[in-house]
Amino acid sequence: MTAPEATVVAVDEVEELATDGLRWLIGAARETPGGGLAWTTRPSDDELNPMLYSGTAGNIPVLLEAWRHFGDDSYAEAALRAGRGLADAVDGFDGDSLYFGRTGMALVLRTLHEELGDAAAGAAADRALDLVRSRFDGTRWGELFELMGGNAGIGLGALLAGDPELAVLAMEPYLRTAEPTPAGVHWAHRTAVEARVHHISHGTLGIVLGLARVGAATGRADLLDLALAGAADVVARDEAGPEGFLVRHSTPQYRPDVIEPVSYGWCHGPAGDAQVFRLLRDITADPVWSALADRCWHTVTHSGLPERLRPGFWDNNGRCCGTAGVLALAGDRFAEQREQGARQESYDFAGVLVADLVARAVRDGDGARWSNVEHRATPSDLEPCTGWAMGNAGIVRELLRFVRLSRGGDARYAFAWPDQPQVRAGATSRND
Repeated sequence: MTAPEATVVAVDEVEELATDGLRWLIGAARETPGGGLAWTTRPSDDELNPMLYSGTAGNIPVLLEAWRHFGDDSYAEAALRAGRGLADAVDGFDGDSLYFGRTGMALVLRTLHEELGDAAAGAAADRALDLVRSRFDGTRWGELFELMGGNAGIGLGALLAGDPELAVLAMEPYLRTAEPTPAGVHWAHRTAVEARVHHISHGTLGIVLGLARVGAATGRADLLDLALAGAADVVARDEAGPEGFLVRHSTPQYRPDVIEPVSYGWCHGPAGDAQVFRLLRDITADPVWSALADRCWHTVTHSGLPERLRPGFWDNNGRCCGTAGVLALAGDRFAEQREQGARQESYDFAGVLVADLVARAVRDGDGARWSNVEHRATPSDLEPCTGWAMGNAGIVRELLRFVRLSRGGDARYAFAWPDQPQVRAGATSRND
């Protein structure tokens, strides 16, 4: 691996940092008129953000994580108050998607009902999904047509929120919109765009994940077959084989003036590709998908991250585009591996990532948070964010799981993120 050797960080210190991160996150919340809590994307913002990607819906899962991890009911109470704030936002929000709209809100509200017995949250989840269904035009919900902002995410979120009929409704349009390629199929991720995007967040693999999970859960073999055809297209684009796996962002390159052609994180790189291959492994039992996940890991661990090798290479600490997203995969691999050498390698690289997050944390009397970098701006340090994608919620969630894994605890999350398969049953202890 080209990544630096891990600075040894005591597990108790990591847990303390996570606690400080939670303190800053809760301190950044705003009170809503009904006694709830809600967040803006950044503390300096004025507009409340209910989204799973970067707002209140994405912050609630880390509160549930902290409640389970520490056994402290104050985190459950904060989650319930945040649920009230989220429920209040359902009717007035203009958006239906998983990451940017009502489907993600519904999924989190359903979880609050199931985990904490909040009947009002369950009713709000029902209301949110009814609104989503009413806004379907027969093919799509808006310009985006992928996992984060379009049908694939709505189908996946609806399935996990208990509405398989809506899930199938969302996924069936991919059957008639798939574009054949020499190796499989792909789709336009938005209207009137020539480029075809390949990875999980906005591209083919995100659609594959939704098709596969909904198809397997509902007995729709046509959806699963289409998922495999989409995966085949992306696999054929690999430029790093046979040991690695690396596919360009898009073909032709989408927005080449601002988007790197190759990256390594969850959103447009092998850290996210591996999550899709893990899911296909679990659904099909075909060893080819395990091998592809291993190849993704090889590429990630030989890329040089988390070192910032050049401006723009690795400027993000967060779950979507940065270090926390790679840490999530490291934890998954560590929990699922049985061969001791492989387990130790995954754990050691997780330690590299954690040490980097510890070193980059900003800590003061308000707690801990992380600033990402925009190398093209002056000043380049960005204001810390609260949410899952770029901020505290996504980072703290992964730090808490690293602590549990280090102590031989449960690798499963309190809230299973919709596009990150839970580790397989029994993969809970470092020493099992």
